[in-house]
Amino acid sequence: MKYTFNPPKRYLMGPGPSDAHPRVLKAMASPLIGHLDPHFVNMMDEVKAMVQNTFLTKNDLTFVVSAPGSAGMETCLVNLLEPGDECIICINGVFGGRMVDIAERCGAKVHKIITPWGKVTSLKQVKEALKTCPNPKLVALVHAETSTGALQPIQQISDEVHNAGSLLVVDAVTSWCGVPLKVDEWGIDAIYSGTQKNLSAPPGLSPVSFSPRAVKVLESRKTKVQSWFLDLNLVKNYWTGAKRAYHHTAPVSSVYAIHEALNLVIEEGLENRWKRHQEVHNKLRISLENLGFKYLVDKENRLPNLNSVYFPVSIKDESTLRSTLLNDFNIEIGGGLGDFAGKIWRIGIMGESCTENHVNMIIGALKELMDE
Repeated sequence: MKYTFNPPKRYLMGPGPSDAHPRVLKAMASPLIGHLDPHFVNMMDEVKAMVQNTFLTKNDLTFVVSAPGSAGMETCLVNLLEPGDECIICINGVFGGRMVDIAERCGAKVHKIITPWGKVTSLKQVKEALKTCPNPKLVALVHAETSTGALQPIQQISDEVHNAGSLLVVDAVTSWCGVPLKVDEWGIDAIYSGTQKNLSAPPGLSPVSFSPRAVKVLESRKTKVQSWFLDLNLVKNYWTGAKRAYHHTAPVSSVYAIHEALNLVIEEGLENRWKRHQEVHNKLRISLENLGFKYLVDKENRLPNLNSVYFPVSIKDESTLRSTLLNDFNIEIGGGLGDFAGKIWRIGIMGESCTENHVNMIIGALKELMDE
């Protein structure tokens, strides 16, 4: 029996992945070389430099985890938390809750700041939490909550966290390369992201970066990191130094892809890329509101590249309409999660999917379907 698979051409406008640039796909088709080949090691150095440039950081411990964004989340938490540590985690969607799960698996005592989905954590909430837990090892939050489209302010919270002598850990999976993100200026101590959102590379890698403060905590651990594969004391020797220590077989073709995708960001210019996402969002917002859609998140905390919207009351069967968009128009969008399942759509305009043409396609399709 012969098994064949021919993927259809889709326009990816959901919460991720996004469309990949043809140059990225072409790079993945390049001939394989060994993961310790000098040419590949040189490429690793270039990837590290470009990740530093796009994170806006000088952190030396900056590299790419050979697994998707969830592994970046786990890398940050398992390396910084030990059994008995206390931490504060902000929850305003799916991914804050996931951080809690990982931290508890590390044996940490977690103090939760719970905010309604679609809202952001306030400075006042953080101050109150620090009264209950005045010396947490770290405070973790999600910069861009993919489940709601909420964009979390960071700078003031960062100052409060550092005044308490704690580390700030940030999930930037859906914000990196799409909206302003300034690791050093904002005092972020540990950060992780993914490749499949605004970078527009295939999923499978997770860029991470650790401040000197975080490295000091890592190097003063009293217990082994619970994960061998994600133990930075081991992994960092593969990403730094003239003589690389073998740790694992890197996904060579995926590194080709992130190298080319990062080159595209550098060519466009990071600030130009942020501006493009905002401008295309503005066009999409006006068009959606004209059709009767309403945004979940208040304007001041709205993530431009992930649009969570209540659909008009005229749409009685949202799942069927989403299926029609996919099957008849080849446009993928996301449904709601948790309490918002069946109540909102999540429309992504990220990276290569962030163009006026993508907006024209989905709005044209919606007009046609809503007139039926």
